[in-house]
Amino acid sequence: MQNYKYMKDTNDFRRLAYLPGTFLSLGSTVVTEIAAQYPFKWLLLDMEHGGFTSDTIVEHLRALGDKPIMSIVRIPAIESGLISKILDAGADGIMVPHVVSKDQIETCISYMHYPPVGKRGFSSSVRQYLYGTSVPENASEFNKPLLFAQIEDVEGVLNAEKIASVHEVDVLFVGPADLKLALQYDASNKLSYEESLKIVADAAVNNRKKAGILLRNKLHFDLVGQLGYSCIAVGSDIATLRSGCQQIIKDLNDFSCH
Repeated sequence: MQNYKYMKDTNDFRRLAYLPGTFLSLGSTVVTEIAAQYPFKWLLLDMEHGGFTSDTIVEHLRALGDKPIMSIVRIPAIESGLISKILDAGADGIMVPHVVSKDQIETCISYMHYPPVGKRGFSSSVRQYLYGTSVPENASEFNKPLLFAQIEDVEGVLNAEKIASVHEVDVLFVGPADLKLALQYDASNKLSYEESLKIVADAAVNNRKKAGILLRNKLHFDLVGQLGYSCIAVGSDIATLRSGCQQIIKDLNDFSCH
């Protein structure tokens, strides 16, 4: 058995019942290294809103090293070259924002997978395969990348069952901020946020997929847990830094009162 140093077993992720993670947006390799010291099951490296780029992402994958943490990269758009470059660099999976249809996610899958499932180009010399020194006999079957379909629109909620039915989708992941905004301003919408959360969770559970969500308040844990959410991201590096600075100011103010 060859040692695939850069390739973690994505099926380990699929087998776990509870999957805590967090979002990284700053694009600092130091922050990525720090986050990797803790028992997260996955880290989201954000290229949509964060400071990560296709040219710097490999440095963050190196920072994760041999830690048993899945690296999920949120892409800004479904582009063949971008997805291929991220996976060639050794990322364990992709998060796709604003998924609203089955056809949309199937297009992404075609870029993520080698034939016969998709049309991703194969190179044995990429970092994923240790630059040609550790190449699997059948790349089409080996360690298939994880796919998070992010549900952030009313149309995505209504099509959640169809999206979850696609075999290669691993997680239906709710983006609360965008979904709340969409629910508020979609004139045809009659769903509440709570109803939408249940629809997405039910679609995931019915199709034996994970339901995921980003939370910023631990008071919401019980609610999403009861609905069936198990892939939980808590906050982000920016939120952690912000709350830390707020605590420092509070401590300094308390000291000045003495």
